[in-house]
Amino acid sequence: MTDVLDEITPDETTTATHPPEAENWRREERGGTITLWLDCADTGTNVISEAVLRELDTLLDEVKEARPDVLAIRSAKPGGFAAGADIEGFADLRGEEAVAMLRQGHAVLDKLDALPFPTVAVVHGATLGGGFELALACDHRIGIDGVKLGFPEIQLGLHPGLGGTFRLTGLIDPVEAMQMMLTGRSAHDSKARKLGILDALVPERHVDAAIAAAAAGRLDHDAGGLRASAMRTRAARSLAATRMRSESEKKAPRVNYPAPFALIDLWEDHGGDAAEMQSAEIASFAELLGSTTSQNLVRVFFLRQKLKSAGKGEDGIDHVHVIGAGAMGAEIAAWSAMQGKYVTIEDLELAPLGKTIRRATEIYERKHLSGIESRDALDRLVPDPDGLGRSRADLVIEAAPEKLEIKESIYGELTDSMKAGAILATNTSSLPLSALVDAAPDPGLFAGLHFFNPVSKMPLVEVVSHDMASDRTLDRLAAFTTGIDRLPARVQDYPGFLVNRVLAPYMMEAILMLDEGHDKAEIDRAALAFGMPLGPVTLADRVGLDICIEVAQSLAKGLDVPVADTPQWLIDKVESGETGRKSGKGLYDYSTEEPPEEPADDPDQSTIDRLILPMCNAAVECLRKGIAPDADTVDAAMIFGTGWAPFRGGPLTYARVRRDVLDALRRLEEKHGPRFAPDAGWDSFG
Repeated sequence: MTDVLDEITPDETTTATHPPEAENWRREERGGTITLWLDCADTGTNVISEAVLRELDTLLDEVKEARPDVLAIRSAKPGGFAAGADIEGFADLRGEEAVAMLRQGHAVLDKLDALPFPTVAVVHGATLGGGFELALACDHRIGIDGVKLGFPEIQLGLHPGLGGTFRLTGLIDPVEAMQMMLTGRSAHDSKARKLGILDALVPERHVDAAIAAAAAGRLDHDAGGLRASAMRTRAARSLAATRMRSESEKKAPRVNYPAPFALIDLWEDHGGDAAEMQSAEIASFAELLGSTTSQNLVRVFFLRQKLKSAGKGEDGIDHVHVIGAGAMGAEIAAWSAMQGKYVTIEDLELAPLGKTIRRATEIYERKHLSGIESRDALDRLVPDPDGLGRSRADLVIEAAPEKLEIKESIYGELTDSMKAGAILATNTSSLPLSALVDAAPDPGLFAGLHFFNPVSKMPLVEVVSHDMASDRTLDRLAAFTTGIDRLPARVQDYPGFLVNRVLAPYMMEAILMLDEGHDKAEIDRAALAFGMPLGPVTLADRVGLDICIEVAQSLAKGLDVPVADTPQWLIDKVESGETGRKSGKGLYDYSTEEPPEEPADDPDQSTIDRLILPMCNAAVECLRKGIAPDADTVDAAMIFGTGWAPFRGGPLTYARVRRDVLDALRRLEEKHGPRFAPDAGWDSFG
């Protein structure tokens, strides 16, 4: 994005000042327009902190005295308007202390809302959470092409807390507003304009004209239409609220995720009165802050930040070459190109290379890239059937089939073709690096880079080390991962690495339970009730039963506690072509049945324990053996790599909170055998 500051050429009518008491704002006067530029100190991203609001409070008093024709609020950060509220500033607040801080913030935005002259928020890039609420307190919102507005608070176990609930439902169709808040989905530029959030959507060069139009009263706003009027009645809201609760219960049961239901109650009870809804919003937000769900989800936010911090620095990687244009290779290539890398991709056949381009186009459309952005990304993604990129790439990612001999053959070909200093990374999920390293051109420049499928949706990448990998190689791969907007988890070579080692017992135990005669849908529904995103039977079909067997075989040796044995009927099923969802038939027959999506109302706790506790046990094993550097990395990897019940904080946090996991494992071992034997690491865990 063009630096918005470069668009303004100071002249005799322009004065820019840095208010002496403000570290996060700059004030500019240009004719009858005063612009307050949000420019949070010592960071590249704006957040709405207590200091930002306190300084804004003082500035608003000064602006009110100046009586401009129009007040514009903008961001000086090229990347966006504001990423949301300062989570560190409120995460530990509880009770009356939280209420007091919220009231102070509301008072500032109410002051902005009440100014006696037009106010305009000019928003670009990410405009989220508290930043969106700041924009909503203005009379008008002018969006710059590419802007994205939304309320992600639901992902923290919260709902908007600085006026977003009553201002957004009062601004646009309240049902649309509620859907935005309940799902956490953002409205991108044209969608936000269509909904009525934006009064104008313009390129940067037309912003001044749009501000002038707002000052002159020429920016019209659609106040939400007939449905907005209808929803002012309690009866109409109650009918809509009932449907919302039903949908929310399917996706995020109230027992696990109270925030959506608190938001629905808030709107149903007070949606006809903004003042009442404001008071209720403050009370509800403060109560949710103290919930276990919110505390765990806020911790997940910080876990994300911790993983990102493991990938700081320059990667020195401009050109990526991918070997293998299957599903994983294609996604890795498409995603890397979207993030600005020059990518070449090779395959033995031409057809997969064509599919890669089509897949990339779909990903870019789904990610709301503009036509120009999509074109540029596709220009960076080059099919390379002759493998010319091998000798030019800074990073070669091998995404070939999971056959040792195939990978060894590729590595042999690379020995004389890769340029000096280039890294070779394997995307293997089931082969140990110790079995591959001897074939690598340079062991010090070889490591694992294990993406999760689909790459465009799953944020985690395991950066896998081995005894001969250099620290510089691992640092560059972690930095590369962060640079393509994924989360690096640094782990050691081990059967299944970290995520698959912990996850495999979940699927394999379910398959053994099928062998015992348990109903597959009931197994899945019990897991959904616990909070897993997919039941283990459904997950096995999604991953592919052939892949499950490969992973299980890779785990058969070298573990202190075994996973469940692979039954012969599963091997026979795969050999007959029934590999799961991709073939139309696996553990479910997709021609006649669909896996359950709704959790069990009264799940069997013994079923949950058989599925979940082996994962906790494996997580403790990985922590004890140093496969991951700390408990936070284990929890984060499972949450971001598999979707592991985030409101429970990850397998180790769940075990720590539950307290009786060790005793429960002993009971399961006595009943079902040694695969439930507690790991030795429990003695020091707590």
